[in-house]
Amino acid sequence: MSDAGERPRDSPGPGPEFGPSALGTKEQVCKELHTFMSAERLQKRNIAAYDWDAAYESELQIFQESGDAGEIWFGEESMIRLIRWMEKQKIPLDSSVLDIGTGNGVLLVELAKCGYTNLTGIDYSPSAIQLSQNIIEKEGLSNIKLQVKDFLTPSAELSGFQICIDKGTFDAISLNPDNAAEKRKQYVKSLCTVLKMEGFFLITSCNWTKEELLNEFKEGFEILEELPTPKFCFGGRIGNSVTALVFQRKK
Repeated sequence: MSDAGERPRDSPGPGPEFGPSALGTKEQVCKELHTFMSAERLQKRNIAAYDWDAAYESELQIFQESGDAGEIWFGEESMIRLIRWMEKQKIPLDSSVLDIGTGNGVLLVELAKCGYTNLTGIDYSPSAIQLSQNIIEKEGLSNIKLQVKDFLTPSAELSGFQICIDKGTFDAISLNPDNAAEKRKQYVKSLCTVLKMEGFFLITSCNWTKEELLNEFKEGFEILEELPTPKFCFGGRIGNSVTALVFQRKK
């Protein structure tokens, strides 16, 4: 069983190259992916090739044919967890919220249904944004803004958000075969650009432990809370299947 510090996170290799975690190898981590993504969609998305635009083209076609909005990354409870935290903290309903790597936009839909009115979703994949737009229109919602944007190169107008949410995008960047370590550093820089001082950053990850995320976001952020997530047992050790943290940007 590998120590957390030994993970070869930046080598692409064959397949979805999660490095071995403190609780087991990439096979166990990838098993967690199957708990919230059906085998059929995993095959269609061709995750090993990291071709997310093609993946969302497939999802868009499925939606147009059947009205199926697609998978919810980390499951429905992951959305409930984040929304409950926001409600517990009495985050004003008009607070500006950015969903980083919005995918099918389902999180934004749920936030809108809970009364939040200043919502923005970005994704580098035009197909993902088109899928999100179709789903939002089907729901009859009008208070959600969508943009095709690469978070690693944010435009000047993408700034001043009070809440930033990431459910799996930082993980996907960690799988990038082209200098993932540098891209993670750029992600943190981009986050500092778009998030207001003392704004909140909510991240859910299946590839990083709490301690590793604290290290990744040590520059400019402080941990506020670890949110409860499902646990699993492997090799006699108990751990979280995903990590969900709330950071606040330092003054």
